[in-house]
Amino acid sequence: MHSYMRAIGFSNINNRMELNQLMENITEHSLKKQTVQIGDTGSLTEITMEYGDGMGITLRGEQDEHGKFHMEHYFPCIYGQNVSTREEVGINKRVDTEAYTGMCDDFRLGVSLIFYLQNVIEYLEKKNQNMPMSTNFPITLAALSLEGKILLPIDMDEVQVRNISAETKYRNNLIAEAKKGNQDAIDSLTIDDIDTYAMVSRRAKKEDIYSIVDTSFIPFGSESDNYSVIATIIESNLIINSHTKEEVYDLQLVCNDISFRLCINKEDLVGEPQIGRRFKGNLWMQGSIAFSEQVKD
Repeated sequence: MHSYMRAIGFSNINNRMELNQLMENITEHSLKKQTVQIGDTGSLTEITMEYGDGMGITLRGEQDEHGKFHMEHYFPCIYGQNVSTREEVGINKRVDTEAYTGMCDDFRLGVSLIFYLQNVIEYLEKKNQNMPMSTNFPITLAALSLEGKILLPIDMDEVQVRNISAETKYRNNLIAEAKKGNQDAIDSLTIDDIDTYAMVSRRAKKEDIYSIVDTSFIPFGSESDNYSVIATIIESNLIINSHTKEEVYDLQLVCNDISFRLCINKEDLVGEPQIGRRFKGNLWMQGSIAFSEQVKD
């Protein structure tokens, strides 16, 4: 069973028979089916069933000439509600299955953002139309988590918040210039990093690290689309899985000014996720790309 099934409320599927019954139910009763032609003879069919607001399971496979669906793989998913970033994106196919990952660079994160592509059918349709990818697209991010903790927020006044916002904007501009080869920007970033390291080392002797680091976004584990994050909660809701009746938290988070939706089983979250507090945990990043809404530079 896919390890992230429990994140959307399927923690009690104990054997292959129960999983197969769930897959058959989705195949027979789902009203959301999409098919795209691949090459001259092949095709890809995608079937999605929702068990909550934007939360569900997607099956991918092939439909034969008799209309019977043959599943190749499946994945639990949570669909985001707001645009997280607008960047030029590269898309790569995974070797082992008909799944794709998207990758883009957003200066606010400091690392390349890699996510599991949700709307593969739409991507393959655009690919068949030879649509150019060298443009900025709106990207909506969402994530699933298997474990997390709630941290209290860092106490800051309005002046500190404004200063941090201005510093972040200035740093992002420096990173943009550095990527263009501006040596002055590179030197400034190097000096800033040295100063930051010295400040953190000095404060860490007397303070807890989570009172120094407000948010963080770090690659985690061997999978390229897994991250360890500390993010601020800006919205918190409780969803009940319509099939299993399990409760899951639906959180809207913001990390380094990038907003995304996260779903986690209520039993896997330690603490009360109130607005303003922070979520700390590991997650699997997913995302959908609005290919029909190109953004000109």
